[in-house]
Amino acid sequence: MENLSVGQYYLIYNAFSFGFAALAAATLFFWLGRSQVAVQYKTAMTITGLVTFIAAYHYFRIFESWSGAYGFVDGAISASGTPFNDAYRYVDWLLTVPLLLVELILVMGLSRAETVSRATRLGILAALMIALGYPGEVSTTDGGRWVWGLLSMIPFLWIIYELFVGLSKSIAAQPADVRGLIATARTVTVLSWAFYPVVYFAGAVGLEGTTSLVVIQVGYTIADLIAKVGVGVLIYLIAVRKSEVVQAGMTKVVPAE
Repeated sequence: MENLSVGQYYLIYNAFSFGFAALAAATLFFWLGRSQVAVQYKTAMTITGLVTFIAAYHYFRIFESWSGAYGFVDGAISASGTPFNDAYRYVDWLLTVPLLLVELILVMGLSRAETVSRATRLGILAALMIALGYPGEVSTTDGGRWVWGLLSMIPFLWIIYELFVGLSKSIAAQPADVRGLIATARTVTVLSWAFYPVVYFAGAVGLEGTTSLVVIQVGYTIADLIAKVGVGVLIYLIAVRKSEVVQAGMTKVVPAE
């Protein structure tokens, strides 16, 4: 356990608190927003809210673990003897990262066969990426972190290929009003995920001790909020706009001959 300064301790403490509040609020917004979308996009909104709900729960547990791992002794922050359980993050990611890709596929409204095929493939790749990254996260050597981190990059690069090459034709076939939003959601997803390796390797490129701890915890929290809340809002906007297209098609008046 690191000997943190008061400022470092509260920076991480407040990041966890903010993360929980943002994710919990987003969950309510997404689930209540189901009433604003057509029936075929309600499942996508349910999963979007499920992602933030799972993440909010784990941030609450992370917050509790952080609070229990340190305490004030003679005006300074000292380890309590109870270890900080950072594994909650990987449990969260193992569940939410595949679902983040599934929600994007569902809101596109592809054929049943393509939806099942792409969602299954991307979900497995995402789970494999997280599973390969965890041994490096808990490794006590820089070498171990690099090896497992680089291995986890293989499914990550495959996911990028699937999103930018495999889905290109499907995105082009989307209604003109939503193509830009879907492309933006795809790009934000990849860019936010690309931030995770930067944080992941922070401890192996010269950052050590409390500085590394702060960068990792705050960095992961920022990335989580962008990937789950930010992308979730884009999914909601896509669902609303596609619902408007559906509604317009249903109410279109055919002129009499």
